Amino acid sequence: MSLTQVFGGRGKATDLEPLGVIDIGSNSVRLVVYEGAVRAALPIFNEKVLAGLGKSIASTKCLGEESVERSLEALRRFRAIARILKVKNLRVLATAAVRDAEDGTRFIQRAERVIGVPIEVLSGAKEAELAAYGIRMGFLGADGLAGDLGGGSLELIDISKDRLNDAATLPLGGLRLIDRTGNKLDRALPLVDEAVAGVDWLMHGRGRPFYAVGGTWRALAKLHMEQTDYPLRVMHGYAIPTREAIEFCQFVRRVKKVSALPGMDEVARARRDIVPFGALVLERVLEALAPSEVVFSVCGIREGLLFSLMPRHEQAKDPLLAFCEGYARQRSRSALHAHELCNWTDALFEGEGPKETAEDRRLRHAACLLSDIGWQAHPDYRGEQSLNIVAHAGLSGIDHPGRIFLALAVYYRHAGSDEGKPDDFSTRLRLVVSKRSQKRAKIIGAAIRAAHMLSIGMPGVIDETRLSYEGQKLVLSIPKAYSALDGERLRRRFAVLAGLLAREPEIRLGV
Repeated sequence: MSLTQVFGGRGKATDLEPLGVIDIGSNSVRLVVYEGAVRAALPIFNEKVLAGLGKSIASTKCLGEESVERSLEALRRFRAIARILKVKNLRVLATAAVRDAEDGTRFIQRAERVIGVPIEVLSGAKEAELAAYGIRMGFLGADGLAGDLGGGSLELIDISKDRLNDAATLPLGGLRLIDRTGNKLDRALPLVDEAVAGVDWLMHGRGRPFYAVGGTWRALAKLHMEQTDYPLRVMHGYAIPTREAIEFCQFVRRVKKVSALPGMDEVARARRDIVPFGALVLERVLEALAPSEVVFSVCGIREGLLFSLMPRHEQAKDPLLAFCEGYARQRSRSALHAHELCNWTDALFEGEGPKETAEDRRLRHAACLLSDIGWQAHPDYRGEQSLNIVAHAGLSGIDHPGRIFLALAVYYRHAGSDEGKPDDFSTRLRLVVSKRSQKRAKIIGAAIRAAHMLSIGMPGVIDETRLSYEGQKLVLSIPKAYSALDGERLRRRFAVLAGLLAREPEIRLGV
C-alpha cells in the first residue's frame, strides 16, 4: 500500500480544470472560480463589486454611466484574475438590468471587448431555470418553491426533486422598486401585491419549503441570526418557520432606522437601503404561498450554471457525501479507513441496536468520513478545531440540525462524551438541536474513538473485526492477528461506547 493510499492523497486533485463564472447582475458583478465541474465543487476564488447597474432602469430605461464604468473596471480585473488562475473555461452571464435596458446591447459589446469572451444575456425563463439548478446543486431532493431576488427582478420557480415545473419572472428587484417608488416603501406594497397576485400557480407552494436566494435575502437571514443570537453564522440551509419569517420581515420594513438594526453593520453599505424592500417582497410572497418554512440558499444561478455543465452521473451524486469524500482524501490520514468506519459502525444500528432512518445513516457516514480531518492539530485542541471546521464548512445537501450533528459527532470523537469542561461553542450548538441528535452524536463519536484506538487510524484493521449485540452485551471480536492491539485504553473507550448503548462491554480475542 502506497503512502498516497494511506494518507489520503492530500492536496488539490490534478484532474480538475478550474471553471469561472461571472454574473453581471442588477446590483453586483461577481466572479467565482470553481475547482471544477463536480458535485461538491469548492470555490477557489470569489469576489464581487456592487456596481448597481440596475438602479435607474425603471426611470431612465438605461444603465447609469457610473455603474457601467464600475462594471467594466470589475470585468477588467476579473479577466486578469482568470488568467492568473489559468481558467480556460470562463462563462459570463448578464441578467435583468442588461436584459431590460435600452442601452444593454451597447454595454454588452463594450463588456465583451473587456472580458474577451462572449456574454450570455439570460432571458427571464433561463434565469429561473438556472436558479432552480442552483437549488438542486445546494439541496438533496429539493421539493418546493424557490425565489431568486436580484436587484432587477424576482424569479419564482416550482421544483419537484429533479423536475422543474412552473416559473415566473416579476419586476420586483430591490433596486427597481427603489427607482419606481422614489425610495418610498409604502408605495412599493401595492406594486408587490399586484405582481405576486398575477402568478396563479403559487398555491402549489402551500406547505412546502420556500428556498430564498439572493444577497438581499441572505442579509435578512444574517439580521435574523443576530436578533435571535443564533450560534451558527452559516447562511446555507438556515431555516425560519413561515410565520416567524413574516413577522420578522414586517419588523424590518417598519423599523424607523434600518441602519440601527443589530447586525446591519455586517451588511454591505450599498445593500442596506435595499434590505427593507427585500423584506417587503419576502413578506408578501410568503403570505401568498403559505410555505412550511423559509430555507436560505447560497446557491443561485452561478452554481446552477455549474450544475447544468455536469454529466448526469455527477448531478446524481449526494452533495454532502461527495464533499465529505473529497475532504477525507485531502485532510485525513486515510480515506480508506474513513470508509471502513462507515461499514464498521453499521453493525451498531442493526438488529438490536438503536433504530436509524435513511437520513440518520447518511449523516453517520458523513461523520465517519470527516472523523479524522483534525489529526494534524495539537491533541488538546483537536475537538474544538474539528468542531469549528465542520460547523462552518462549505457543506451542501444538509440542513442546520444535520450540520450541527456532524460537528458534535466529530467533536466527541476527539473530546469524548465527558461534558465536564465543554467549550462555549459546543455548548451553544447543543442548545439548538434535539436530545436525540446529541445522543447519536455521542454514540458515533465514541464508536470512532474506539475504532481509532484499535486501528491507529490505518486501514485494513477494523474491517477484520466484528461488532455484535448478544443480549445485554456489546461484543467486539478481534482476530488473533490483531489480538496484541488489545489494551487498557481500548477497553476504556469501548466501555464508554457500550455504556451509551446501555450494554455491557466484552472484547473477545483470537476469534
